[in-house]
Amino acid sequence: MVQGTVDPRFAPVREALAEVLDGRAGTGAAAAAWHDGDWVVDLWGGWADAARSQPWERDGIVQPYSVTKPFAAVCALLLVDRGLLDLDAPMQRRWPELRAAATVRQVLSHQAGVVALDEPAPTEAFYDWDRLCSLLARQEPAWEPGAAHGESALFYGHLVGELVRRVDGRSLGHFLREEVCGPLGLDFAVGLSDRDQVRAVELTGLDEAFRRANEAGRPELYRRAIGNPPGAQDAEVVNGRAWRAAEIPAVNGHGSARGIAGLYAALLQGELLSPGLLAEATSEQCTGRDRVFGHDNAWGLGFGLDEDGFGMGGLGGSYAGASKKGGYAFAFVTGTMGDGSAGAVVENAFRSCLGLPPLESD
Repeated sequence: MVQGTVDPRFAPVREALAEVLDGRAGTGAAAAAWHDGDWVVDLWGGWADAARSQPWERDGIVQPYSVTKPFAAVCALLLVDRGLLDLDAPMQRRWPELRAAATVRQVLSHQAGVVALDEPAPTEAFYDWDRLCSLLARQEPAWEPGAAHGESALFYGHLVGELVRRVDGRSLGHFLREEVCGPLGLDFAVGLSDRDQVRAVELTGLDEAFRRANEAGRPELYRRAIGNPPGAQDAEVVNGRAWRAAEIPAVNGHGSARGIAGLYAALLQGELLSPGLLAEATSEQCTGRDRVFGHDNAWGLGFGLDEDGFGMGGLGGSYAGASKKGGYAFAFVTGTMGDGSAGAVVENAFRSCLGLPPLESD
Protein backbone atom coordinates (compact mmCIF):
# COMPACT_ATOMS: atom_id res chain seq x y z
CA MET A 1 0.00 0.00 0.00
CA VAL A 2 2.92 2.38 0.62
CA GLN A 3 4.57 3.99 -2.41
CA GLY A 4 7.47 6.41 -2.74
CA THR A 5 11.02 6.61 -1.49
CA VAL A 6 12.76 6.45 1.86
CA ASP A 7 16.43 6.55 2.79
CA PRO A 8 17.40 3.10 4.16
CA ARG A 9 18.31 4.73 7.48
CA PHE A 10 14.63 5.63 7.89
CA ALA A 11 13.01 2.37 6.75
CA PRO A 12 10.86 2.17 9.93
CA VAL A 13 8.93 5.20 8.67
CA ARG A 14 7.57 3.16 5.77
CA GLU A 15 6.49 0.47 8.22
CA ALA A 16 4.81 3.07 10.44
CA LEU A 17 2.86 4.55 7.52
CA ALA A 18 1.81 1.04 6.46
CA GLU A 19 0.56 0.47 10.01
CA VAL A 20 -1.46 3.68 9.85
CA LEU A 21 -2.99 2.76 6.49
CA ASP A 22 -3.80 -0.82 7.42
CA GLY A 23 -7.52 -1.28 7.85
CA ARG A 24 -8.48 2.29 7.00
CA ALA A 25 -12.02 2.51 5.71
CA GLY A 26 -11.52 5.88 4.01
CA THR A 27 -8.84 7.61 1.99
CA GLY A 28 -5.10 7.35 2.54
CA ALA A 29 -2.22 9.41 3.86
CA ALA A 30 1.25 10.67 2.98
CA ALA A 31 4.38 11.67 4.85
CA ALA A 32 7.59 13.48 3.97
CA ALA A 33 10.71 14.47 5.88
CA TRP A 34 13.76 16.60 5.13
CA HIS A 35 16.93 16.23 7.20
CA ASP A 36 20.49 17.46 6.91
CA GLY A 37 19.98 18.91 3.44
CA ASP A 38 18.18 15.94 1.88
CA TRP A 39 14.70 14.56 1.39
CA VAL A 40 14.91 11.28 3.29
CA VAL A 41 11.19 10.37 3.32
CA ASP A 42 8.61 10.89 0.55
CA LEU A 43 5.83 8.32 0.95
CA TRP A 44 2.13 7.98 0.20
CA GLY A 45 -0.47 5.24 0.14
CA GLY A 46 -4.11 4.24 0.34
CA TRP A 47 -7.03 5.46 -1.70
CA ALA A 48 -7.71 8.89 -3.19
CA ASP A 49 -11.50 8.68 -3.31
CA ALA A 50 -14.26 7.59 -0.96
CA ALA A 51 -15.37 4.88 -3.42
CA ARG A 52 -11.86 3.40 -3.16
CA SER A 53 -11.52 3.14 -6.92
CA GLN A 54 -8.49 5.40 -7.39
CA PRO A 55 -5.17 4.97 -5.56
CA TRP A 56 -3.36 7.91 -3.99
CA GLU A 57 -0.77 8.74 -6.65
CA ARG A 58 2.56 10.54 -6.49
CA ASP A 59 0.91 13.81 -7.54
CA GLY A 60 -1.99 13.53 -5.08
CA ILE A 61 -2.77 16.63 -3.03
CA VAL A 62 -5.02 16.91 0.00
CA GLN A 63 -6.55 19.61 2.18
CA PRO A 64 -4.80 19.60 5.59
CA TYR A 65 -7.10 22.23 7.15
CA SER A 66 -5.21 24.56 9.51
CA VAL A 67 -1.82 23.38 8.29
CA THR A 68 -2.63 26.07 5.68
CA LYS A 69 -2.37 28.94 8.18
CA PRO A 70 1.45 29.27 8.31
CA PHE A 71 1.51 29.55 4.52
CA ALA A 72 -0.77 32.57 4.83
CA ALA A 73 1.34 34.02 7.63
CA VAL A 74 4.55 33.68 5.60
CA CYS A 75 3.05 35.86 2.86
CA ALA A 76 2.59 38.71 5.34
CA LEU A 77 6.01 38.07 6.89
CA LEU A 78 7.64 38.43 3.47
CA LEU A 79 6.09 41.89 3.22
CA VAL A 80 7.47 42.70 6.66
CA ASP A 81 10.92 41.60 5.54
CA ARG A 82 10.63 43.85 2.47
CA GLY A 83 9.79 46.86 4.61
CA LEU A 84 6.23 47.11 3.29
CA LEU A 85 4.54 46.12 6.57
CA ASP A 86 5.19 47.00 10.20
CA LEU A 87 4.35 44.28 12.72
CA ASP A 88 3.29 46.81 15.33
CA ALA A 89 1.27 49.05 13.03
CA PRO A 90 -2.53 49.00 13.41
CA MET A 91 -4.40 46.88 10.91
CA GLN A 92 -6.69 49.86 10.38
CA ARG A 93 -3.82 51.73 8.70
CA ARG A 94 -4.24 49.37 5.74
CA TRP A 95 -7.83 48.26 6.37
CA PRO A 96 -9.71 51.27 7.81
CA GLU A 97 -13.06 49.47 7.78
CA LEU A 98 -11.87 46.85 10.26
CA ARG A 99 -13.59 47.43 13.60
CA ALA A 100 -11.13 45.39 15.66
CA ALA A 101 -8.34 47.72 16.80
CA ALA A 102 -5.63 45.09 16.39
CA THR A 103 -2.04 45.36 15.23
CA VAL A 104 -0.52 43.25 12.47
CA ARG A 105 1.38 41.32 15.15
CA GLN A 106 -1.83 40.58 17.05
CA VAL A 107 -3.54 39.25 13.94
CA LEU A 108 -0.58 37.03 13.03
CA SER A 109 -0.41 35.63 16.59
CA HIS A 110 -4.14 34.98 17.01
CA GLN A 111 -4.65 37.79 19.53
CA ALA A 112 -7.05 39.95 17.49
CA GLY A 113 -10.29 38.39 18.75
CA VAL A 114 -11.96 38.19 15.32
CA VAL A 115 -12.83 34.52 15.64
CA ALA A 116 -16.60 34.25 15.13
CA LEU A 117 -19.30 36.07 13.19
CA ASP A 118 -22.45 37.29 14.90
CA GLU A 119 -24.26 37.87 11.60
CA PRO A 120 -25.45 34.60 10.04
CA ALA A 121 -23.79 33.85 6.72
CA PRO A 122 -24.45 31.10 4.17
CA THR A 123 -21.87 28.61 2.95
CA GLU A 124 -21.63 30.63 -0.26
CA ALA A 125 -19.94 33.45 1.69
CA PHE A 126 -16.79 31.33 1.65
CA TYR A 127 -16.70 31.73 -2.12
CA ASP A 128 -17.00 35.54 -2.07
CA TRP A 129 -13.83 37.13 -0.68
CA ASP A 130 -15.17 40.68 -0.47
CA ARG A 131 -18.41 39.59 1.20
CA LEU A 132 -16.67 37.64 3.94
CA CYS A 133 -14.10 40.38 4.52
CA SER A 134 -16.94 42.90 4.89
CA LEU A 135 -18.53 40.70 7.54
CA LEU A 136 -15.22 40.39 9.37
CA ALA A 137 -14.64 44.15 9.19
CA ARG A 138 -17.97 44.84 10.92
CA GLN A 139 -17.48 42.18 13.58
CA GLU A 140 -16.88 43.22 17.19
CA PRO A 141 -13.92 41.20 18.49
CA ALA A 142 -14.62 38.51 21.10
CA TRP A 143 -12.05 40.18 23.40
CA GLU A 144 -10.00 43.34 23.38
CA PRO A 145 -7.15 42.72 20.92
CA GLY A 146 -4.02 41.77 22.81
CA ALA A 147 -5.87 40.89 26.02
CA ALA A 148 -6.14 37.17 25.19
CA HIS A 149 -5.51 34.74 22.37
CA GLY A 150 -7.54 32.17 20.45
CA GLU A 151 -7.15 30.60 17.05
CA SER A 152 -9.24 32.22 14.35
CA ALA A 153 -10.19 28.84 12.95
CA LEU A 154 -11.98 29.88 9.77
CA PHE A 155 -10.99 33.52 9.32
CA TYR A 156 -7.24 33.78 9.94
CA GLY A 157 -6.54 33.54 6.22
CA HIS A 158 -8.98 36.32 5.35
CA LEU A 159 -7.59 38.65 8.01
CA VAL A 160 -4.02 38.05 6.81
CA GLY A 161 -4.96 37.75 3.16
CA GLU A 162 -6.88 41.02 3.01
CA LEU A 163 -3.87 42.74 4.58
CA VAL A 164 -1.62 41.21 1.89
CA ARG A 165 -4.05 42.25 -0.85
CA ARG A 166 -4.24 45.84 0.36
CA VAL A 167 -0.46 46.15 0.55
CA ASP A 168 0.54 44.18 -2.55
CA GLY A 169 -2.56 44.15 -4.77
CA ARG A 170 -2.56 40.38 -5.30
CA SER A 171 -4.87 37.93 -3.59
CA LEU A 172 -3.33 35.67 -0.95
CA GLY A 173 -3.52 32.68 -3.29
CA HIS A 174 -1.78 34.50 -6.13
CA PHE A 175 0.87 35.97 -3.85
CA LEU A 176 1.54 32.55 -2.32
CA ARG A 177 1.91 30.92 -5.72
CA GLU A 178 4.12 33.63 -7.23
CA GLU A 179 6.30 34.56 -4.24
CA VAL A 180 6.54 31.39 -2.15
CA CYS A 181 5.43 28.08 -3.66
CA GLY A 182 6.45 28.78 -7.25
CA PRO A 183 10.02 29.93 -6.51
CA LEU A 184 10.56 27.15 -3.97
CA GLY A 185 8.93 24.44 -6.10
CA LEU A 186 6.36 23.58 -3.42
CA ASP A 187 3.31 21.57 -4.51
CA PHE A 188 0.84 23.56 -2.43
CA ALA A 189 -1.87 26.05 -3.38
CA VAL A 190 -4.79 28.02 -2.03
CA GLY A 191 -7.49 28.13 -4.69
CA LEU A 192 -7.16 25.18 -7.05
CA SER A 193 -7.18 25.45 -10.82
CA ASP A 194 -9.27 23.03 -12.87
CA ARG A 195 -6.10 21.08 -13.67
CA ASP A 196 -5.21 20.70 -10.00
CA GLN A 197 -8.75 19.82 -8.91
CA VAL A 198 -8.43 16.37 -10.49
CA ARG A 199 -5.43 15.61 -8.23
CA ALA A 200 -7.29 16.38 -5.00
CA VAL A 201 -7.82 13.52 -2.57
CA GLU A 202 -11.30 13.29 -1.07
CA LEU A 203 -11.68 13.86 2.65
CA THR A 204 -13.54 11.05 4.40
CA GLY A 205 -14.87 10.56 7.92
CA LEU A 206 -16.48 13.99 8.21
CA ASP A 207 -19.63 12.57 9.75
CA GLU A 208 -21.74 13.62 12.71
CA ALA A 209 -19.84 11.35 15.10
CA PHE A 210 -16.56 12.99 14.13
CA ARG A 211 -18.01 16.47 14.56
CA ARG A 212 -19.46 15.65 17.99
CA ALA A 213 -16.17 14.17 19.17
CA ASN A 214 -14.29 17.19 17.87
CA GLU A 215 -16.54 19.62 19.76
CA ALA A 216 -16.55 17.65 23.02
CA GLY A 217 -15.06 19.67 25.85
CA ARG A 218 -14.55 22.78 23.72
CA PRO A 219 -15.75 26.23 24.82
CA GLU A 220 -18.99 27.54 23.37
CA LEU A 221 -16.92 30.03 21.40
CA TYR A 222 -15.43 27.13 19.42
CA ARG A 223 -18.85 26.07 18.14
CA ARG A 224 -19.54 29.64 17.07
CA ALA A 225 -16.12 29.96 15.49
CA ILE A 226 -16.44 26.90 13.24
CA GLY A 227 -20.16 26.90 12.48
CA ASN A 228 -20.85 30.22 10.71
CA PRO A 229 -20.66 30.11 7.73
CA PRO A 230 -21.55 26.41 7.81
CA GLY A 231 -19.91 23.70 5.75
CA ALA A 232 -16.24 23.63 6.72
CA GLN A 233 -16.68 20.16 8.24
CA ASP A 234 -19.18 18.90 5.64
CA ALA A 235 -17.76 16.38 3.15
CA GLU A 236 -20.11 17.47 0.37
CA VAL A 237 -18.88 21.04 0.75
CA VAL A 238 -15.12 20.56 1.21
CA ASN A 239 -14.87 17.92 -1.54
CA GLY A 240 -16.75 20.19 -3.94
CA ARG A 241 -15.30 22.18 -6.83
CA ALA A 242 -16.50 25.55 -5.53
CA TRP A 243 -14.79 25.08 -2.16
CA ARG A 244 -11.54 23.87 -3.69
CA ALA A 245 -11.46 26.74 -6.19
CA ALA A 246 -12.09 29.41 -3.55
CA GLU A 247 -9.43 31.11 -1.45
CA ILE A 248 -10.14 30.25 2.20
CA PRO A 249 -6.55 30.49 3.45
CA ALA A 250 -7.23 29.47 7.03
CA VAL A 251 -8.16 25.95 5.99
CA ASN A 252 -8.41 25.12 2.29
CA GLY A 253 -4.88 24.91 1.01
CA HIS A 254 -4.14 21.69 -0.86
CA GLY A 255 -0.75 20.06 -1.19
CA SER A 256 1.45 17.01 -1.10
CA ALA A 257 3.29 16.02 2.06
CA ARG A 258 6.59 16.97 0.45
CA GLY A 259 5.21 20.29 -0.75
CA ILE A 260 3.99 21.15 2.73
CA ALA A 261 7.14 20.00 4.54
CA GLY A 262 9.08 22.00 1.96
CA LEU A 263 7.96 25.25 3.54
CA TYR A 264 9.68 24.27 6.77
CA ALA A 265 12.76 22.94 4.99
CA ALA A 266 13.08 26.34 3.29
CA LEU A 267 12.71 28.14 6.61
CA LEU A 268 15.34 25.96 8.26
CA GLN A 269 17.72 26.65 5.38
CA GLY A 270 17.17 30.41 5.54
CA GLU A 271 15.71 30.53 2.03
CA LEU A 272 12.52 32.44 2.76
CA LEU A 273 12.73 34.83 5.72
CA SER A 274 15.62 36.81 7.15
CA PRO A 275 17.20 35.17 10.23
CA GLY A 276 16.00 37.91 12.57
CA LEU A 277 12.39 37.78 11.41
CA LEU A 278 12.32 33.98 11.47
CA ALA A 279 13.60 34.06 15.05
CA GLU A 280 10.87 36.53 15.98
CA ALA A 281 8.17 34.58 14.13
CA THR A 282 9.11 31.41 16.01
CA SER A 283 9.34 33.08 19.44
CA GLU A 284 6.44 33.24 21.90
CA GLN A 285 4.09 36.13 21.22
CA CYS A 286 1.46 34.79 23.60
CA THR A 287 0.95 31.71 25.74
CA GLY A 288 -1.73 30.23 27.99
CA ARG A 289 -5.33 29.18 27.47
CA ASP A 290 -6.66 29.43 23.94
CA ARG A 291 -10.09 31.09 24.21
CA VAL A 292 -11.43 29.23 21.17
CA PHE A 293 -10.02 25.73 21.59
CA GLY A 294 -9.89 25.68 25.38
CA HIS A 295 -6.40 24.22 25.83
CA ASP A 296 -3.07 25.80 26.69
CA ASN A 297 -0.84 26.64 23.76
CA ALA A 298 1.74 29.14 22.56
CA TRP A 299 1.75 31.15 19.35
CA GLY A 300 4.50 32.73 17.33
CA LEU A 301 3.70 34.82 14.25
CA GLY A 302 1.56 32.27 12.45
CA PHE A 303 3.17 29.18 13.95
CA GLY A 304 2.25 27.02 16.91
CA LEU A 305 5.22 26.57 19.23
CA ASP A 306 6.43 23.84 21.54
CA GLU A 307 9.72 22.86 23.14
CA ASP A 308 10.79 20.91 20.05
CA GLY A 309 10.13 23.49 17.37
CA PHE A 310 7.34 25.18 15.42
CA GLY A 311 4.56 24.16 13.04
CA MET A 312 0.82 23.66 12.76
CA GLY A 313 -1.69 20.87 13.02
CA GLY A 314 -5.02 20.68 11.25
CA LEU A 315 -8.47 19.25 11.79
CA GLY A 316 -8.45 15.52 11.11
CA GLY A 317 -4.85 14.84 12.09
CA SER A 318 -2.64 16.47 9.46
CA TYR A 319 0.50 18.19 10.74
CA ALA A 320 3.59 19.95 9.42
CA GLY A 321 6.48 21.60 11.19
CA ALA A 322 10.16 22.00 11.89
CA SER A 323 12.08 20.41 14.73
CA LYS A 324 14.77 22.78 15.94
CA LYS A 325 16.21 20.07 18.18
CA GLY A 326 16.24 17.46 15.42
CA GLY A 327 17.07 19.78 12.55
CA TYR A 328 14.35 18.35 10.34
CA ALA A 329 11.15 19.32 8.53
CA PHE A 330 8.23 16.90 8.56
CA ALA A 331 4.68 16.64 7.25
CA PHE A 332 1.94 14.06 7.62
CA VAL A 333 -1.29 14.61 5.69
CA THR A 334 -4.39 12.47 5.82
CA GLY A 335 -7.58 12.02 3.84
CA THR A 336 -9.33 10.10 6.63
CA MET A 337 -10.32 12.34 9.52
CA GLY A 338 -9.06 11.37 12.96
CA ASP A 339 -6.94 12.81 15.75
CA GLY A 340 -3.22 13.47 15.90
CA SER A 341 -2.25 9.92 16.86
CA ALA A 342 -1.63 8.60 13.32
CA GLY A 343 0.74 11.41 12.46
CA ALA A 344 2.53 10.96 15.78
CA VAL A 345 3.13 7.28 15.02
CA VAL A 346 4.83 8.18 11.74
CA GLU A 347 6.84 11.13 13.07
CA ASN A 348 7.96 9.22 16.13
CA ALA A 349 9.21 6.40 13.89
CA PHE A 350 11.27 9.03 12.11
CA ARG A 351 12.51 10.53 15.37
CA SER A 352 13.55 7.13 16.68
CA CYS A 353 15.87 6.77 13.70
CA LEU A 354 17.54 10.01 14.77
CA GLY A 355 17.77 8.93 18.40
CA LEU A 356 15.26 11.57 19.49
CA PRO A 357 12.61 11.05 22.19
CA PRO A 358 9.01 10.54 21.00
CA LEU A 359 6.51 13.37 20.86
CA GLU A 360 3.13 13.10 22.54
CA SER A 361 0.09 13.19 20.26
CA ASP A 362 -2.74 15.65 20.85
